[in-house]
Amino acid sequence: MEAQPTMNCFATLLLLSAFVYTASAVTHYSIPEEMEVGSVVANLAADLGIDVQTLGKRKIRLDILANKKYLDVNKDTGDLFILERIDREYLCISKTVCYLKMEVILENPVRIFNIELEILDINDNAPHFRRDTINLDISESTAAGERFSLSNAVDPDIGSNSIKGYHLSDSANFDIEIQTGRDGSKFADLILKKSLDREEQAIHNLILTAVDGGVPARSGTASIIVRVLDTNDNAPQFDKDSYTINLTENAPIGSLVVKLNASDKDEGTNSDLLYSYSLYTSEKTQQTFSLNPNNGEIRVKELINYEDFRIYDMEIIATDKGANSLTGKCKVKILITDMNDNHPEISIRSVTSPVKEDVAVNTVIAVVSVSDKDSGENGQVDIHISADLPFALKESSDNYYELLVSEPLDREKLPEYDITITVTDRGNPPLSDNETITLELLDVNDNVPQFPQTFYTIPVMENNAPGASLSSITAVDPDLHENQYLVYFIIEKEIANTSMSMLFSINPENGNLYALKTFDYEIEKDFLFHIEARDSGVPPLSSNVTVHIIIMDQNDNTPLIVSPWRAQGSEVKETIPRSTDKGTLIAKVIAIDSDSVHNSRITYQFLQNTDATLFSLDQYNGEIRTMRMFSYRDSRDQRLVVIAKDNGEPALSATVTIKLSTVETALKTYTEVPLEYDIFSDLNLYLVIGLGSVSFLLLITILVTIVLKCQKAKPSKAAPPSRNSVISERNSTIADSTLVSNDAYWYSLFLAETRKGKLVVRQPVPKGARYIVSSIPRSTGLTETSDSAASTLQYSK
Repeated sequence: MEAQPTMNCFATLLLLSAFVYTASAVTHYSIPEEMEVGSVVANLAADLGIDVQTLGKRKIRLDILANKKYLDVNKDTGDLFILERIDREYLCISKTVCYLKMEVILENPVRIFNIELEILDINDNAPHFRRDTINLDISESTAAGERFSLSNAVDPDIGSNSIKGYHLSDSANFDIEIQTGRDGSKFADLILKKSLDREEQAIHNLILTAVDGGVPARSGTASIIVRVLDTNDNAPQFDKDSYTINLTENAPIGSLVVKLNASDKDEGTNSDLLYSYSLYTSEKTQQTFSLNPNNGEIRVKELINYEDFRIYDMEIIATDKGANSLTGKCKVKILITDMNDNHPEISIRSVTSPVKEDVAVNTVIAVVSVSDKDSGENGQVDIHISADLPFALKESSDNYYELLVSEPLDREKLPEYDITITVTDRGNPPLSDNETITLELLDVNDNVPQFPQTFYTIPVMENNAPGASLSSITAVDPDLHENQYLVYFIIEKEIANTSMSMLFSINPENGNLYALKTFDYEIEKDFLFHIEARDSGVPPLSSNVTVHIIIMDQNDNTPLIVSPWRAQGSEVKETIPRSTDKGTLIAKVIAIDSDSVHNSRITYQFLQNTDATLFSLDQYNGEIRTMRMFSYRDSRDQRLVVIAKDNGEPALSATVTIKLSTVETALKTYTEVPLEYDIFSDLNLYLVIGLGSVSFLLLITILVTIVLKCQKAKPSKAAPPSRNSVISERNSTIADSTLVSNDAYWYSLFLAETRKGKLVVRQPVPKGARYIVSSIPRSTGLTETSDSAASTLQYSK
């Protein structure tokens, strides 16, 4: 912005000089401070009347009477412009009017022009306080209306841009009043418009704002901190007006009872407190409890006994240390509570021991009483026993209890009970006591003897020695003494008119079972009877067990050769034609054994054979057959010795000697060749008589056995049927020279001829058929077999 020059006077003096022209007039310009660098103030060439074209030649320059070069002249245009920003407050400190004086110098000819540049103020500075924080200490007892001087704010600007007024932040206690000094400066006084209370607000924070008159206005602030000084205007106060403390007896000396706390709203020494007993506190209380004057702690000073003194009353005073001391007080009541320091006691008044194990439920076993010297819950007691015991406690009267039987007792499970009765009070912690009652149970005969098995099977080998021990059959009885002593009996039973006690005996004390006779498997196969065990209690109890004696077979019977029949020690003579074909059945050896199936299995083999290539013997059925046809080299007489051996261990055997004589007469092989015999030959007569006798005895034995079996009270299911025949394993009967069999083992039967008899050959018959072998009629010579001949071998189903 270019300033317009103001000319107060203009005079031009032309001084004629040899070298220099001088000018005495002053050119005046006015500009605001803080103009931008490069701004044009005025055109000096035009204002001073200088030709712009000659400015360069005349070396125009500008001298400024200041420490900085704020302006300069453009030699091309003659403009006076700003070279550096001008700050009026810096250039003219504390001056209301600010001028910058300069000289414009020209050469050829020399001329000097005086220029005065007035720097006008702008509102570029905000008011500010010399101190940002103003601290004031004001007593809370200061009266309202009191004034307090505040440091004023300053503003480098002048005129209307200087400080115009002050503002105070909102406050209920303070206000300001603006004062104007002789130099026109303004300052503020802080006025207390309401009394202060430090206990209500100890510090007041205020903001003082100074505002100038510029447009726009600028402002500056200062913080005023008013600290309210305390006066002793508050008395001490306890947290509560009265305290009730529960203290247990026997509290340790020095233990803390209560810590009293009083407070004083004042500060400093005005709030420092001392605690003391008032005159209303008894000497006994002061002797029992100590009071710390500095912190208000009340502690136990002496041993406290509930029984001596139960309530302590005291009054405590708190005094501050202010100039004019103020006091506060409270009341303390200490209640002594009873401590659970006495154990409950239990006393056994009566007890019944021992008792029988069959004692009735709810029977009283013992009576006990309980007591506790403490009071309240510490003196209340609970009594109990273990829940696992078959007993219960029942209260009969105050503090008296009966011990009852709650469940049936069993001495065999537990012969003695240790019953611990425990009594516990309800104190904290609870105390207890206990007493133990030992209850012994007497045995009663309530258990029957028990055998470890319900059924005994005892194998006995036949041919045993009389008096041999068979087994030990014992029972157990969990009772005691005479209730436990057992006696063993054999329950009487008759078999074939024979008492069981004649066959067996048992030791009545230890249950050892003995055989009284020698048993024969071929006569007696098994025995079934009962043994009883009886205790000695009153009344006696008993139980029995079933015993099954099984007679085991021994290989004690030698095989009996029944075919071919021969007199004792004699040979069997047979005659066969020399033209016999290969494979022809010559003879069949049949032996029987009355032992058991295993021992009675018969095998056959040659003991002697004149020619091993001529005859063969089937080891299972005893058939002797030709292996080839006879030749002229073969001997006329052949001697065969056959041994029949059973399957026992050791094996038993019998032998038969067969003497074969060959004849030249041809014999025809028939499907059935009945020979004529003399039925009443001597040997056949003996055979008929022998077989008839054996059959008669066998029939009698079978009938007796059937009668005895029918008379049995409890026949054993496991017992096999009795077979008393000497040939019972073949399930056969020999009677009247006739042999009857159901065993397919005898699928063909050959009977030896008598001295003059011949052979009868039958074909095999179906399995399961019954064979009837009749006596063979005797004849004096060889005859043809005819269908009309008497049947010598029949079978039927």
